[in-house]
This record gives sequence, C-alpha cells and structure tokens, in this order.
Amino acid sequence: MTDPQALSPVAIGALAVLVALGVDRLWGEPAARWHPVVGMGRYLGWAGERIATPVPTPTADRWRVFARGALAWLLGAALVVLAGWALVRALDAGPGWLQALVLGVLLKPLLAWRMLRDEVRAVEAALGESLPAGRARLAWLVSRDVSALDAAQVRESAIETLAENLNDSVVAPLFWFAVAGLPGAALYRFANTADAMWGYRGERQGRDWTWAGKWAARADDGLSWLPARLTAALLGGLGAASRWRQLPTQAGLTPSPNSGWPMAAMALALDVSLAKPGVYTLHPAGRRPHAADTARALQLAGRVVGALALLAGAAMLGTLGGAFA
Repeated sequence: MTDPQALSPVAIGALAVLVALGVDRLWGEPAARWHPVVGMGRYLGWAGERIATPVPTPTADRWRVFARGALAWLLGAALVVLAGWALVRALDAGPGWLQALVLGVLLKPLLAWRMLRDEVRAVEAALGESLPAGRARLAWLVSRDVSALDAAQVRESAIETLAENLNDSVVAPLFWFAVAGLPGAALYRFANTADAMWGYRGERQGRDWTWAGKWAARADDGLSWLPARLTAALLGGLGAASRWRQLPTQAGLTPSPNSGWPMAAMALALDVSLAKPGVYTLHPAGRRPHAADTARALQLAGRVVGALALLAGAAMLGTLGGAFA
C-alpha cells in the first residue's frame, strides 16, 4: 500500500490551488515590493523604453523593432520560468504537505480574484454616489476614455472587465498551473502583463507599439486561447446554458480572438447587452444593465471560482482515495 503521508504530485498541486485561493480570499494581494507581477512590470517598463520608438516606426525599421520586442519578451519569459522552476526544485526535498503549502503561497500572487471582485464592486458603489465618481473609479480599471460614458455604459465596462479578467487573473493562471506547474502560471502572468503594457497598435505614452508589442500581443493570444473558452464554458454552464448556441457568434463580434468569449458568455448569462461604443455590441437583444446586474455578475464569477476550488478538491481527494485503496 502506498504511504498515505506521501502526497502525489497531483494532490500537491490541487492542495496548492486551494491554499492559493484561500490566501487570496483572506488576505488579497501581497505588498508591492514582494509581488512578482509588479517585478514583471518593472522589467517590462525598463525594456519597453528600449524597444519602442518614440515616434512612428519607419517602415525600414519595423522588423528590427519587432525582433527587439520578441527578444526582450523571450528573455523576460525565460527569467520567470527559470525562477519558477528553481523555486519548485527547492521544495522537492520537503514533505508533501509543506510543498503544497509553500507552492500555494507562491501561486497566490499569480492570480487575483479578490482584488478584481473588490474593484468592480467599487465601480458600482461609486456610480451610486454620482456618474462622475463612477467614471473616475472605472478609469482605474480600463484604458478607454470614460469621460462620455453614461451610467449604463460605465456598468457595461465594469462587467466586461470582470468577465475578461476572470479569465486573465484566475482561470488562465490556474489552467497553466495545472498544465505546467508554477513555471507555467508564471509564464502566463508574464505574457498577460506584457500584452497589457506592450500590446497596443499605434502610439501610447509617446511611443509607437505597433511593431514593438506585436510579439507580446500574439503570445498572449496563444496562451489565452484555450483558457478563454474554458472560462466561457464555465460561465455558460453555470449561468447561460439556455443561450449556449449563441455564444460563438457573439464572441466573434469583438476584435480580440479571446476576450469576446468570457464577455459574451457573461452578457448571455445576465441577459444584458454589453458594448464598447463604436467597436462591438454583445447580445444586442439584451437589456441595458442595472445596478443589480453588477451584483449578479459578481455572483456568477464567484461561482466559477468556487467551481475551480471544487475541482481542485475533487482532484486531491481522488488521488488520496487512490493512495489508500
């Protein structure tokens, strides 16, 4: 019979997920000086000043700028993967329960459900005070111009951000953790952060990112492709099963190959229309969202996180059951 004290790698990983979600629920984000994503952002900011041209990129230099962006991305990715691998190797000698505990603490900063939930709640609370307050709070979450948005559009943007970041900040990091452990989760968070900072077309903050950020944008698209659809499936299964057939068509209305999936699933689940003015309208047959819809969206997203915790718990119990068989 297998030693019941020797946890399998699957059990260690599943328990680490539960620890990470528990730490996130109880304490939220670590201090910035200890936060690995903040460190990734510092590297990306430093490298970005050296790869993106301060004026529109001349045609003759486009491939050179693209190559610089790709190499800087690959270097940063190699560093975070190596760091993740080294941390996991350092834990190998310890007992399984200790590996799971420390691994969960290390995994926590790579996901951010509590912060996402609290920020979306804050937008709705600010909107309850006044429209300008709601717009100002939304500006913390989105890069678009919020000055002309009405109350329903502020709410739409907050719900869209919730759905998109449910994938980016929870489902996708856990998916890549399941596939490739801590190095996989770290790689995804690096790619997603790089896309947020570099993945723009045209000028941003005085620099042209069209070619400098192209590799980062495509890398994030590739790593997010399957998790985005998994997020949509979870949202659909838990809240929009009756409208499931509409999901692929609605998801394809957005320019992004991935973000439309969780956003469309959320729109269908709530039976509301979600739009970015002049770009897309998801589920146009739905009504405009009300204050109660933000709470419903948060509740549905919370059920997705709960489902992930249940899956991790089931995986752990399944492997423990096999060990005692």
